[in-house]
Amino acid sequence: MSTGTTARTAEQYCTFWVAGLFFGVAVDEVQEVLRRQSMTPVPRADRAVTGLINLRGQIVTAVDLRVRLGLPDRADDEVPMNVIVRSRGEVVSLLVDDIGDVIDTAGVDLQPAPTTMPRGVQDVVRGVRPLSDSILLVLDADRAVDVTVTPDNTGGTP
Repeated sequence: MSTGTTARTAEQYCTFWVAGLFFGVAVDEVQEVLRRQSMTPVPRADRAVTGLINLRGQIVTAVDLRVRLGLPDRADDEVPMNVIVRSRGEVVSLLVDDIGDVIDTAGVDLQPAPTTMPRGVQDVVRGVRPLSDSILLVLDADRAVDVTVTPDNTGGTP
């Protein structure tokens, strides 16, 4: 067990892809993963807020990570998946392109996010974990669901 740091030290992540980027969110922040759900639009909401989902009687806000991160829009024929996360006492759906596996990164240190990443992506990741076949972008769910922040699309291309 790691000592000497106050940073979250999750080692198991629910993984997913958004615009070709490989993200992971700590499994203890994930409630469930769902296929596409019907949504009710929210008038005058931020563009990242795609709608509201009725999740077994609980109203859940759906945030499109592509829009939130300032990445290109999803093609019309691509159906997003829902990663339902708990953030700041609320349950929020993150709309992602595809779902991966739950992976264990024990023994892989969290490193700072590269400065060449787009600013919008840097702002929502806690860091990166280099894996044998990919780089895992460790998502900060609290910052990812904060739609009051407008992404700045400078710094690299995804």
